[in-house]
Amino acid sequence: MSRSAFLPDSCVVAEVVPSPNHGERKDERLPDMILLHYTGMPDAKAALERLTSRVSQVSSHYLVFEDGRIVQMVQESRRAWHAGVSVWAGETDINSSSIGIEIANPGHDFGYPNFSPRQVAAVTALCRSILTRHSIASERVLAHSDVAPGRKQDPGEKFPWRTLHDSGIGHWVKPSPITEAGTLLTLGDRGEAVTALQTSLRTYGYGLAVTGAYDSATHDVVTAFQRHFRPQRVDGLADASTCRTLHDLLAQRGRPRNIAARAKAFERLAS
Repeated sequence: MSRSAFLPDSCVVAEVVPSPNHGERKDERLPDMILLHYTGMPDAKAALERLTSRVSQVSSHYLVFEDGRIVQMVQESRRAWHAGVSVWAGETDINSSSIGIEIANPGHDFGYPNFSPRQVAAVTALCRSILTRHSIASERVLAHSDVAPGRKQDPGEKFPWRTLHDSGIGHWVKPSPITEAGTLLTLGDRGEAVTALQTSLRTYGYGLAVTGAYDSATHDVVTAFQRHFRPQRVDGLADASTCRTLHDLLAQRGRPRNIAARAKAFERLAS
């Protein structure tokens, strides 16, 4: 079958517009991650043209338009070029392990409007369809910003992760309420509490070195975490709400005893 004639992998796809930008998955890996992006361009049609242009050297498996229309550009069996320099749970070739979904939205540089209900419903349906074909753990349905903090912001704090979770997609806990009380870690801080925070973020999957210093990399990872899991305030500061939400996510995965044993300071920080 020619590149221009491949059949869609899902019945929710409205159209196939093939991209030439793809290759073999490393070591014949099967996808075990879904990575969500926004296009970050004012015009969705222009985004589709870029994702299917040989010159651009970028692609994604799917693009979801504002009206809910879904276009497939790369077969799920192939390695699309959407993640760039990224890391999750020690993996650095995210393209080989993931299925990329671009969501048409101008992004932070162009006003960052809300995602439309029809678009969110389409993303939900597409993810559910992918989950019928691939074994993907809930905590491996991720944002581009999760795997590339500091470099990427998408799909951002307006993306309704809870809505996906309510449909059985992704990992989520109710964010801990924001209060002004409690410990706050910020740039320049050092010590056991910072080490505990970094250890916990790294345990969850973020690519972060445990240095004991609240450096710019830690600030970027905390910001990415907030965009996904505590979107009410995205400031890169590790307040009690952020730490408690992270603790609850780890607890849901059965990790709290290990975390407490290694880093009791984190328990105090999240309390």
